[in-house]
Amino acid sequence: MIAADATDTEKLILNKERERDFEQVFKTYFKGLHAYACTILRDEIVAEEMVQNVFCRLWEKTDQIEIRESVSGYLYRSVYHESLNYLKHLKVRDAYQAHALYHIETANSTAEHLAHRELQERLEMALKELPEKCRTIFQLSRFEELKYQEIADRLQLPVKMVENQMGKALRLLRLKLVDFLPVSLILFLMS
Repeated sequence: MIAADATDTEKLILNKERERDFEQVFKTYFKGLHAYACTILRDEIVAEEMVQNVFCRLWEKTDQIEIRESVSGYLYRSVYHESLNYLKHLKVRDAYQAHALYHIETANSTAEHLAHRELQERLEMALKELPEKCRTIFQLSRFEELKYQEIADRLQLPVKMVENQMGKALRLLRLKLVDFLPVSLILFLMS
């Protein structure tokens, strides 16, 4: 039997046959409990869920619960603890997400560093395999950032030969660095 009288100090013993009494308690206290949960959680939807959880647990454990104090005190205390447990859960979840994100970022950073280092090693090997004149022109263009005319003047070659040698160097390097093409494109297009 659920008793919810004006003094609210009656002994409350829930019995599933007394659905009408349970419904009366729900209707009497839901709005106030919801408002209380909102002050704790600052979210109306979550507050409603917490109050519903309290009432569901109260209904499910009808045979085990005997409330010897005020019904409202019991319900408000239950909503308070349900809300705090929810907030604790959020803190744990947020801490886990931050931890997981840190490890993902660290792994990505390490992977990027390794890929960049491997690209540098492969580029150095590919450059060593280029014919000497082709390699020299490529290095002057990409690493010393000289224009084709400046390279031609420095090496005493026609500009057309510099252009042809650069084209040859880029074709050969593209073949050697095909696994790193997206990264190497950025590297080659930077100048």
